[in-house]
Amino acid sequence: MGMAKHVDFEKCARDRGRNGSGRSARGYEIKVARSMGDMMKVVAIRSAVFMSEQSCPYREEFDGNDFCATHLIGYVDGEPAACLRGRFFASFAKLERLAVRHEFRNTRLSFDIVWAGIELARKKGYTTIYGHAQDRLVKFWSRFGAKPMGGNRKLVFSDYSYTEMLLEVDPHPEPLTLDSDPYQLIRPEGDWDAPGVLEGSVARPVTSPMRGNEAA
Repeated sequence: MGMAKHVDFEKCARDRGRNGSGRSARGYEIKVARSMGDMMKVVAIRSAVFMSEQSCPYREEFDGNDFCATHLIGYVDGEPAACLRGRFFASFAKLERLAVRHEFRNTRLSFDIVWAGIELARKKGYTTIYGHAQDRLVKFWSRFGAKPMGGNRKLVFSDYSYTEMLLEVDPHPEPLTLDSDPYQLIRPEGDWDAPGVLEGSVARPVTSPMRGNEAA
């Protein structure tokens, strides 16, 4: 398989024509959280939206799943403005915890960051995306093609009623697989077309400095 490109989040949003007036989302940037500093931004955004505006208790908002997930951060002119969490299971991806600071809800950032999450899941090989939409936001998620799952499963948590949503998407033309370049698979999440730091180490001679030593 040829070298696949990384997930260009901004281009993904522009190409889908989801920025309202047709103008490109200039000043917008969507990145994968890769550091504790990035996670502090995620915590700040979600605290402002869910804890402050929706009165969600701390232990329910920060539910133990944040360090086993991928987080996207949306910026407007460099300011952290939105975030989205993705978790990945055997046969489906789950997008959740979409939060947009109230100062930026008149922008298209909420749409762009969801499209970016969908594209990330597709690149990782997923075609089924699952989510929980607050009942008042079912229409928003339907704009991406998501549909209520139906059935009689009641879903209520943190004082809100939710609807289970399911989105089926086309396979990515160049998903990451076992046939992908092994160096590609150890690059930073979402940045799969740029050489990573470990590839820089290839220039050093192979010395196996721990050869002959027992593992600690």
